[in-house]
Parts: sequence; C-alpha cells; structure tokens
Amino acid sequence: MAARVCSPCLSAVAGRGWAQRSARRALLTLRASLGVTRKALCETAKSRGQRHRRERRQMTEKQLARWFVDERTVKVSGGRGGDGMCAFHSEPRKEFGGPDGGNGGRGGDVIMVADRMVRSLSGVSRLYRGHDGTSGASDKCFGRNGKDKFLHVPVGTVVREAGSLVADLNEQGEEVVVARGGVGGRGNHSFLTNDNRAPTTAEKGTEGEERTLKLEIRTMAHFGLVGFPNAGKSSLLRALTNARPAVGDYPFTTLHPHVGIVEYRDYTQIAVADIPGIVVGAHVGRGLGLSFLRHVERCRALLCVVDLSAAAPARRLFELRRELALHEPSLALAPHAVVGAKLDLPGARDALTRLADELAADEEGGGGVATKAAAATVVVGVSAKTGENVGRLAAFLRREFDGAEEEE
Repeated sequence: MAARVCSPCLSAVAGRGWAQRSARRALLTLRASLGVTRKALCETAKSRGQRHRRERRQMTEKQLARWFVDERTVKVSGGRGGDGMCAFHSEPRKEFGGPDGGNGGRGGDVIMVADRMVRSLSGVSRLYRGHDGTSGASDKCFGRNGKDKFLHVPVGTVVREAGSLVADLNEQGEEVVVARGGVGGRGNHSFLTNDNRAPTTAEKGTEGEERTLKLEIRTMAHFGLVGFPNAGKSSLLRALTNARPAVGDYPFTTLHPHVGIVEYRDYTQIAVADIPGIVVGAHVGRGLGLSFLRHVERCRALLCVVDLSAAAPARRLFELRRELALHEPSLALAPHAVVGAKLDLPGARDALTRLADELAADEEGGGGVATKAAAATVVVGVSAKTGENVGRLAAFLRREFDGAEEEE
C-alpha cells in the first residue's frame, strides 16, 4: 500500500492542480514519474518553500515600489433604492382590503474607513458601489436595505473632489460616508388618504450618489527625515529604528516613504519617516518632488539630513529649507534639527564644525524667510555605519517628543 503524503508537499512539488486530486493517485503518479520516496518528497517541498521565502525577502526597492501607490482616483456610487409596491389586500370574505404595497429598501452607502493595517492604495479598486435595496412587497412588507460597501484606506489618507477637501482620515477607525445610497420608493399604502381609498401610485427608488474622488496618502509620523538624494537617510533610518529600507551608493535608492519605530525602555514608541530624496525645483514639480513633499506636511518636526562628505553642506541645507518653504510656508517655521550624516568619512568632522558655525552666523543675522526656524537649530553628527551618536539622536527625539506632548 502506498504511503500517504501531505497536501502542502504535493502542491509544492507537483503544482496546484495535483493537490486537488486524491492523495493516493497523486502519490502513485509522482513516485512513478520522479522515483522519490515520501521522505524525499517532503524534504524537496520543504527546501523549495524555504527558497521561495528567501526570494521574497530579497525583493528590490523597485519591486517593492510597484506595490506602493500613494495616489489613486476612485469612482464611488451608492446603491439604488428599491421600488415601492402597488398591491391590494385580498382574502376570503374581505373583498376590499385596501392597499398594502410596501416601501422599497434604501440603497447601501459607500463608507471609507482608515485602517492602520493598510499601507498602500494598491489594493484600492477603481470603482466601488453600494448594494441595491430590494423592492417592497405586498402585505405592507418593506424591502431590505442594501448593504454598505466599506473601503479601507491607510491612516493619513486625504480625500478630495474636484480640488476641494472632502475628508482627512488621520485617526485609526475613522469613517466617512463618501457616497450615500438612494432612497427607497414608497408603496401605494403610503398614499392612502380619506379622499383616495384605493391609490394605485407607487414610487420608483432613486439612484445613489455618484462621485469621483482622488485619494492621497500623507505619511503619518512624528519626525520626518528629509534631504537630497544619497544623503544617508535610509542608512540612518536602519540604524535608528527597526525599519529595513534598501540602501545603495546611488541616488534615489528609496522610491517610496518608509516608516520606522524607535522603541524606548519605557515602551514609548516614536515614528520616524524616511522621505525619498528631494531635488532643487521640487516645489514646481521637478522630478517627483510634489509626490514626495506632501508626505512631509504631517510630521511634527523635521530632521534635515546633510551629507558631510559633499561640497558646501551649509549651502545644500539652505537649498533644502528653501524648497520646503516654497512648497508650504509653514514648513519653514516647523521645529527641525540638522543631522550631519556619514560622520565616519574623512574630513566629515571638520565639515560638521563649519556647518554649525555657518548656521549660527545665519541665525544671528536673521536669515531669510526660507532659512528661519522656529527655534535654535540643533546640529547632530551621526554615523550610521559605526553607530556613533545614534543614541544621542534617539535621546534628542525623545526630548522633542515629550515636549510636544506636554504642550498639547
């Protein structure tokens, strides 16, 4: 008698179609064609599954970016209301029972829900429609209401229609009705009056509301890492939090925002977002500037990351501040700190000293609107490779976080 084999092994070795057959027939066919025992078959399936999991973990940033969508246009439509019924009561020895047509049920609404388990708009379809209500029936039976359609979106989603703001879902579980269902029609029982004892009028159900909405994700984080391409933001996020974004020695390694969590001993958690690289002219749409800059608006404070190995880091910092101010003037006055990355490279410490001196001189001189800050700028030199001053930066984030909580 042939030995039994588990369905996962059959599915992994022979394919999904083989697993649908009976275990005995599939095992006999496999052993005849492959010449393997049950133990070898299970080991082969296990090794293939492990290799498949390793391949999934090694997806590149470009492959991951295919699944991250931060903009989408959606058409939503409420369900149609059910029709009213025109009927008259009839039973033995009761010839004129009067009208008893029921009303139709209302159409289902389309409800948008903020869900922290949803990270992207890639799973959002182009069309959402509520269920239609059913028509009324005789004996004054009302139609069943249509079921509501729920659309789950990430926390921080902004809903707009023709440029105007419809909803801003920035809390877990927050709901908003974006398309209301149609009203059910009235049956002829509703038209019964003293003057008209046998009405034959019944209303049709109305169509649901139709809208075309534009969804945008704005990253929800306490602190945002902003800087020019290849400034070391992703490496800093890996050293500071539990996030694992892709890193490389070429610009635009990060193609979509990453959010990591800094955990402290008292179980306090602070979210830090890595915003993809911003280029000069991003405020007018150069590159993908507008797509990246909108993720900065929700951060409580900004961490301006400057590459200390680049030429004139102070000038690069002023250009970065200017881009932020031109995109949103309030960002120029937002609390922020300057992080000098790549402190382990030769000449980086001298560049950090010159950067701090130039910033101090700029603040004493008043600076322009694009370079002003709400408070004195804090400059921290960090090396993500060696871990130098990473703990100091985490302590600084905690102090800023506690201060913001007290003010609120």
